[in-house]
Amino acid sequence: MKKPLIGMLATVLVAGATALAGALPAQAATAEAPAAVSVAAQDGQSLSAQAQVTDTKAAPRAVNFAGTVALNNCSGSLVRMPGSAASDPALVLSNGHCLESGMPGPGEVILNQPSSRTFTLLSSSGSGLGTLRATKVVYGAMTDTDVSIYQLNTSYASIQSRYGIAPLTISAAHPTQGASIKVVSGYWKKIYSCSIDGFAYQLNEADWTFKDSVRYTSGCNVIGGTSGSPVVDANTGQVVAVNNTINENGESCTLDNPCEVDENGSVTVHQGIGYAQETYGIPACFAAGNRFDLTLPGCTLVRP
Repeated sequence: MKKPLIGMLATVLVAGATALAGALPAQAATAEAPAAVSVAAQDGQSLSAQAQVTDTKAAPRAVNFAGTVALNNCSGSLVRMPGSAASDPALVLSNGHCLESGMPGPGEVILNQPSSRTFTLLSSSGSGLGTLRATKVVYGAMTDTDVSIYQLNTSYASIQSRYGIAPLTISAAHPTQGASIKVVSGYWKKIYSCSIDGFAYQLNEADWTFKDSVRYTSGCNVIGGTSGSPVVDANTGQVVAVNNTINENGESCTLDNPCEVDENGSVTVHQGIGYAQETYGIPACFAAGNRFDLTLPGCTLVRP
């Protein structure tokens, strides 16, 4: 999680600094998100829009920047649920602490809040293809998880038709220990490769508590600006988590230094190790038409 976003009051850090969730204030960034362009570009994803969006059994595509987005202070991705249709309003996934309104407090939930936030859609090589715009924050929270989900003013089919880019699919299955993963940062145009080392029963950082978090092996040494990056299973090509924090200097349970707490209350610190929040529970909260509903059976996201 990034210090600069706490209440929007903290001191500006240099662009390379890490923190809870890796978010950076726009004015501190030395590598800006790519400028939007109006040209439509084909990116090697040009199956028919309906087939590309609805066929979850197709062979996984190579993990690159296609389907990722850059925010002004974080990373994110254009995502679909396993049951989403091409005509559905498109969604963008990032971290709760990357919200333009600031970090939600413990227990706070942002639900269906109007938003006109913009995202730069990236090609497979990381170049900017154009600007996507939100209509609302469907959901945002930093309790149990660290997630923001935006609804856009356009459909998956329209995005594919104009830019040749298909969304990433959020897996409805729990991630697997030992799986090879890629953390794809649209902000920095950098891909980190490592494996899932295991899972933290509870992850505490300052005032926030996350549950069943993914712990990386040391290869994913994420930095500021990688917050909200999709964590992609290298074998399936599906999103299994969203990158959000790393223990920077070995402190215990403080801002930028998350600690693990097991079922018995024992605390463990892994300096230099990053974490992500699982996303497999998100699809259960979406009905047909990408309609978000916290009361759906199986939806376990925290309610307001």
